Amino acid sequence: MNVRDPTTRRWLLFGVLAAAYVLVAIYRLSTAVLADRLAADFAATGAELGVLHSSFFVVYAALQIPAGALADRAGARWSVAAGTAIMSVGGLVFALAPSFAVAFLARGLVGLGGSFLFIAILRFAANWFRPSEFGRLSGLTIAIAGLGSVLATTPLAVVVAAAGWRETVAGLAVVGFLLAALVAVFVRDSPADAGLQPVGGVPTPSQPSLRGVVRNARRVFDEPETWLAGAVLFAGTGINITVFGLWGVPYVVQTYGVSVTRASLFTLAGSAGILFGPPTIGALSDRLGTRTPLIVAGIAVYTSVFTLLAVVGRPPLPLVGVVFFLAGTLTGTFALTYSVVKERHDAGASGVSTGTVNTVGFAGAAILPPAMGLVLDRYATGRTIGGATVYSVTGYRVAFGLAAAVALVGFGCAVVLYWRTRSPLR
Repeated sequence: MNVRDPTTRRWLLFGVLAAAYVLVAIYRLSTAVLADRLAADFAATGAELGVLHSSFFVVYAALQIPAGALADRAGARWSVAAGTAIMSVGGLVFALAPSFAVAFLARGLVGLGGSFLFIAILRFAANWFRPSEFGRLSGLTIAIAGLGSVLATTPLAVVVAAAGWRETVAGLAVVGFLLAALVAVFVRDSPADAGLQPVGGVPTPSQPSLRGVVRNARRVFDEPETWLAGAVLFAGTGINITVFGLWGVPYVVQTYGVSVTRASLFTLAGSAGILFGPPTIGALSDRLGTRTPLIVAGIAVYTSVFTLLAVVGRPPLPLVGVVFFLAGTLTGTFALTYSVVKERHDAGASGVSTGTVNTVGFAGAAILPPAMGLVLDRYATGRTIGGATVYSVTGYRVAFGLAAAVALVGFGCAVVLYWRTRSPLR
């Protein structure tokens, strides 16, 4: 292996960044497995669990545009190193939290640190990879989140059952501090920073001035395509994180009467879809030279699968696994929105453009968990399992109906985006 070859070195550095991003995904979806323990320890209602889960995403969404500007100005190396360290401080505080209020603030701190990573990694990709490779790189980055999501299901449930939730989260914090140090020591923002020759076909990376960042942001904000793409992500990201990260496990436990560990296998199926779909669909998009038709087709199917859960309520249990796997796989079509927006602007605006779209996407992850929790609280049965409130099948049907309605709005925005961007690689 020739580490002086930039086409080899870029994958090694990407691997270091990817390891840190896996940790973000574990944190953001861990509350599904922890839900019953958090409800018992903090005497939390469904709405309160939704608020605790979404505290990560409120901060995460709010900081995506500043994170994009930081990635454009400071580069991926220090953005990811600092973000991972801050996230790990939050994880340690969460593990030690004596009350719901402290846990809420700590999870927000985890979201603050985690908010820097995704956009910074895409900025790294823009500096080390060709534009024609960006679709598969953005898909691969989301697949890495899928790996973290897989680890946040059954593997996390097994570790939590053996060691306790507080000890497990503290262990994640220790791993995070080690990863922050690795990023700071090994990662470089561009081939030139690593003392290597540039990669052929990669635009020369620029570091815009603060005025340039503001100018780029205005251009991104002024385009309707930015907000249409963001609306698609609002639906896909918001629903998947709400279902796989919070309510999917309680739904299976309470509707089918299985253990948390077995129920986590079904959200694992969704996470496996996230692991498989984005790189596959991203590579297909790059090969075909098209983005928006795949986005429209993907969110049409996505809307249909959640409509199925809303209508049926309690389908055969294997079908729930199929629905969750499809929902995760179709994340690959939503990921193409990053490419749609990035390709409309020059390389120096990569962080701001992807950060803006990500802000809208993760607003869905901040809003939908407590919204679904409020819906479910109206259908509480009055029973508890291990201190956690039990909800009726009707309640879950209404909650999935809310998800289907949000997905339908996203589908409408995807259709409009298609008509506005009908050209190759748009």
